[in-house]
Amino acid sequence: MDTFSTKSLALQAQKKLLSKMASKTVANVFIDDTSSEILDELYRATKEYTHNRKEAQKIIKNLIKIVMKLGVLYRNGQFSPEELLVMERFRKKVHTLAMTAVSFHQIDFTFDRRVMSGVLTECRDLLHQAVNSHLTAKSHSRINHVFNHFADYEFLSALYGPAEPYRTHLKRICEGVNKMLEEDSI
Repeated sequence: MDTFSTKSLALQAQKKLLSKMASKTVANVFIDDTSSEILDELYRATKEYTHNRKEAQKIIKNLIKIVMKLGVLYRNGQFSPEELLVMERFRKKVHTLAMTAVSFHQIDFTFDRRVMSGVLTECRDLLHQAVNSHLTAKSHSRINHVFNHFADYEFLSALYGPAEPYRTHLKRICEGVNKMLEEDSI
């Protein structure tokens, strides 16, 4: 029996196309203004922390690729019932992460880098579990690259520290995340 499938081929083409075109312009087509502003601030904070524009761009580009590929997989009904349950756990964990990030920003002296790093690590592990059979090893390494950067204790300490420009970046990130929480879009 011939295993050729146009649906499978189209899905592979979409994922490949998204990998090649994950620029800010293309991302704006798929990502709303608030998300885009959050990504811009994450980029600025990452660039400030790493002192490396190229590395900061790569981290954000990988994040965009991951989000876009998840969207393609979800819209095309590629997740099994078990994977959908894991994706729901991932979605809830991301919601918890968002509320925790905003709470740590709004309430002085509550920030705990171990808590933030732990929740980010749990998100990473759930995402790997959900997309295990759908994405390549390269995509899985992108997931690690993104989550390992944002879960890094030193990065989190700098971001939540009192020093500028991190304080301003965190304020803008949390304003955007809070808006998404209010709109129930995260």
